[in-house]
Amino acid sequence: MSNSAKVLDRAERIADEVLFPAAETVDAGETVPTSHLDLLAAEGFYGVAGPPHFSEASAEDTATAARVMEIIASGCLTTAFVWAQHHSAVMAATHSQRPGIAQEWLEPLCRGERRAGLAIIAATRPGPPAVRAEPVDGGWLLHGDAPWVTGWGLVDTLFTAARDASDTLVWSLIDARESDTLSVTPVDMVAVAASRTVQVTFTGHFVPERRVTGTVPHEVYLQRDPATLRFNGSLPLGVATRCARLIGPGPLDAAIDRCRADLDAAGPAELPAARAAAAALALRAAGLLATTTGSAAVLRHRPAERLMREALFLLVFGTRPAIRADLLDRLHRG
Repeated sequence: MSNSAKVLDRAERIADEVLFPAAETVDAGETVPTSHLDLLAAEGFYGVAGPPHFSEASAEDTATAARVMEIIASGCLTTAFVWAQHHSAVMAATHSQRPGIAQEWLEPLCRGERRAGLAIIAATRPGPPAVRAEPVDGGWLLHGDAPWVTGWGLVDTLFTAARDASDTLVWSLIDARESDTLSVTPVDMVAVAASRTVQVTFTGHFVPERRVTGTVPHEVYLQRDPATLRFNGSLPLGVATRCARLIGPGPLDAAIDRCRADLDAAGPAELPAARAAAAALALRAAGLLATTTGSAAVLRHRPAERLMREALFLLVFGTRPAIRADLLDRLHRG
């Protein structure tokens, strides 16, 4: 058995034996159990996106990494949602050219000894930044609000983006800890509520230069962004896969395989449409499961009800204008 096959087999075991049996309990609770995240760390899955000498679960290729994310999401989307945010920090530490970043951060991130959340959308999206970076002696001051920061209280690090006056993105690894200059406000969501998603407010929060992983012009980032959409597509595929398993063998299985293949084969120009197709498929799969289940689908804390809410959530999670436009067209066409 190849290493990739072993990694996928371990992910399936965790999803089916640990995550899915507890998914309704997690969904109804206040937080993802740390035991779930500890298990993923112990099995090496915090190092999926890192170099192989730090984790036996390091993915040999993008398709394997994406499939691992899909499998974990098929077990418990809430757990997957917290864990998935971590890998951006791993990739940043892996590729950083800044002295000391890889040496200090990469191994503890890959081993799950440090666990990262993500606070980048407020600075990276088109238009004026909601989080700004001000250069000062020895580092930067962060100002503004970062919405949709997942895993608060479950992570110790935030991989953060802010934009300076020259429209350059400043990327950094900061401590996920409240202070006089960093505060949080909980966000109440229709699904994955136990992911502990918050809005982070920076009020002159100091980031030392040694915590900066790199900088890039915002325009360059926007040109590269479509190529990053593949992994977000794994989450709706995970929801669709769980729905298909609960329904039983049928045409939905082939539709999921086609959607996955399209995502794997898509280049940057095709990825928004492939990503939209995955979200639409999750909604269709959840609808099929609800209809197959019957009246019990409207009872709270049952798989059909939870997966339908998760499919709704994934219609808007991680979206971009091109994804939204494609999704609207698909839904209008029926």
